[in-house]
Amino acid sequence: MTEHRLFHHGVVDSTNERCFAALDAGEARHGDVHVAEGQAAGRGRRGRAWASPAGEGLYASVVLLFEPPAPAPAALTMAAGLAARDGLEALGVGGVTLKWPNDVLVGGAKLCGILVESRGLDPARPAFVCGIGMNVRQTSFPAELEAERAVTSLALLGIGAGPGEVLAALLPPFDRRLRQASTEPAELARDFAAATGCLERDAVVRCGDATLRGRVVALSLEEGLVLSTPAGEVERRPLEHVTALELDAR
Repeated sequence: MTEHRLFHHGVVDSTNERCFAALDAGEARHGDVHVAEGQAAGRGRRGRAWASPAGEGLYASVVLLFEPPAPAPAALTMAAGLAARDGLEALGVGGVTLKWPNDVLVGGAKLCGILVESRGLDPARPAFVCGIGMNVRQTSFPAELEAERAVTSLALLGIGAGPGEVLAALLPPFDRRLRQASTEPAELARDFAAATGCLERDAVVRCGDATLRGRVVALSLEEGLVLSTPAGEVERRPLEHVTALELDAR
């Protein structure tokens, strides 16, 4: 079982930055968890801001240090998403789905976001930081955020757990899913594909500036995302290149 040292902060720039600061200082250990009351510069993928009002959400990041070979970054993202789903189900939240690469949804509304990062990755001592931001106590959201997409919180879903209880529910499945990423990555990818509901669905896929359309045939760490296009061709893209996967309405 992983030993998790907990580091509690007030309002900080971001918990991912606190993990990287500890790594830079040589003070970090595998499994360290940095938790903040709020974030002044919380962010999601591609530099997007993550609303982090003090006292209302779970803002946590975990230091991941591996002996080589480390799991692929895509596997770490899958593991974190599945762990969030597992932990939420343990708290009584139903209907949790995942959306590649980093969204945890309930009823199509975003509840949680995940950001896995590495900086100056040393192949001899792979180090990653996995950030998790979850809406917990919010009963309203900034208008600009709601205009962008549907969002929700545990409070709006009728779950009374606070950020500390949520973290306690997430860490055991997080450890389990990380082991799966190292020992059974193919099974992890199958679980993730099932949680997204993407297989045999028509989708729009964005890879950088390119847009592809087709039916999702496979989503795996080995093959990446495999699409059957309307022209009858098969397109394969590494998961690290897939920036968005939008499923067509059934």
